[in-house]
Amino acid sequence: MTAVHATPKGIPPMPERNPKALRAAIAEHAPALLPDFDRAWRRDIADAYDLAPVPAFLARWWGEFALARDPELDARVTDLEDRAAEATDTATARALLEEAAHLRREASKAEPGQ
Repeated sequence: MTAVHATPKGIPPMPERNPKALRAAIAEHAPALLPDFDRAWRRDIADAYDLAPVPAFLARWWGEFALARDPELDARVTDLEDRAAEATDTATARALLEEAAHLRREASKAEPGQ
């Protein structure tokens, strides 16, 4: 893994795009995610005879780390999702979830080093 330095906003950059580098970045900068990452790895990949699931696994956890490394963005997405769960009408809930999904997608577009 390349050296990880904090960005000017204090947000660590994304690691190299591979499971080992991603796991190390999660362990260092978002350790609360590590048990779920390891559990998912063991369940989905570790005993697999087919490596086809690796890109989907990496994409999912890339997005999770991209969000978790930015506490403000993570809190905003969590707030949107919580508000959607409490919404009394479907249009409001849908709009809140769409905004949260948009933020998740944008975060997951981060490239290594960004």
